[in-house]
Amino acid sequence: MTKEQQTEAEAAAFRSLIAHLQQRSDVQNIDLMNLAGFCRNCLSKWYSAAAKQMEPDFDYATAQQYVYGMSIEDWKRDYQTRATEEQMQRFEETSPKHAKISGY
Repeated sequence: MTKEQQTEAEAAAFRSLIAHLQQRSDVQNIDLMNLAGFCRNCLSKWYSAAAKQMEPDFDYATAQQYVYGMSIEDWKRDYQTRATEEQMQRFEETSPKHAKISGY
């Protein structure tokens, strides 16, 4: 596999992950963080950081729009639920394992 083919395959896998997360609006970000250490916001930040290397004016809100498939305000209104005490406790317990994202 050439480097270009590898990049194309990685981009396709990323797009598939984004599409899957958009279809699974029932899965809350806090659950993703507690289980996997990253969430839609982490993906938005990674995407934004990478895009800024090519386009310095690229902003985080645009990255969120891409990852969520809608504005973050619309997603929160339509899909986000209040975290339970148990979810928040688990979030604190797992925080050392959460994704570290430069610049955020």
